[in-house]
Amino acid sequence: MSFGEPEGYDDDARPRPLGRRGRSRAVAAGVCLVLGMGLIGGAVTGSWLAGDSDEARAHTGFAAAGSMWHSVPVDRLFPPTVQGRGAGPGGADRTWTRVAVAPDSGCKGAFDPLLDKVLAPVGCRRLLRATYTDATQSHVTTVGLLFTKADATRMASLARRFDREHLDRRSDLMPRTHAAKDTVADGFGARQRASWTISVLTDAPVVVYAVSGWADGRTVDTPQPAEEAVRSGTGTAPGQAGLGHDAKGLADRVERALRKNAGSASEQPS
Repeated sequence: MSFGEPEGYDDDARPRPLGRRGRSRAVAAGVCLVLGMGLIGGAVTGSWLAGDSDEARAHTGFAAAGSMWHSVPVDRLFPPTVQGRGAGPGGADRTWTRVAVAPDSGCKGAFDPLLDKVLAPVGCRRLLRATYTDATQSHVTTVGLLFTKADATRMASLARRFDREHLDRRSDLMPRTHAAKDTVADGFGARQRASWTISVLTDAPVVVYAVSGWADGRTVDTPQPAEEAVRSGTGTAPGQAGLGHDAKGLADRVERALRKNAGSASEQPS
């Protein structure tokens, strides 16, 4: 006597070994498992290839900012008129009007030798500058955008050095002005510098700076960094005149415009 496989019945009531259904179910389960793993792996790979991470977006924005010196119109980087709501002493509103734009250039001779040495580690790709005056034409301010050759690591290193050594407050590291002939800024030279600010960005390969002074050409014996000149109760001439507010206010707004333009550029399809 021999024993065969136990039988069941199919849909037509015909005998069928029960073991076959078990094997069929095992094969089907294996196929489902393989398909499921493939779908999961594909989703993860697709997310990675799409560059959906914050790191990828930050890298894209950094790269986009570095090319804006030739891809963004000057009126978007240095608007003809800049509104500074609450940017003046005591929270007063300020309005600055652009009086000159310097031709884009390299950095040779653009900075005093010591500042040039401090900025050397990030290199110079291009320098853009514009000069503004306030509504009363009593003050003039040059704003600059130094587009560097550095990557994010080197920009972060320079920013840390500026912060650690307070380089943005040293009067021997003041940026130079852009004096334009036949404008209110005609006499705006090295000895007329009264207040300044320098900001090393870490989310873009750019150094933003501004330097302000009086439009009447008066010389300044003791310039004051903007961070100190904007403090309430300061008794210095640049502070009381609001020249620190001019430098800081314009630099802040140009920096905001830069970031806005960089964001727009990085969102455009390639």
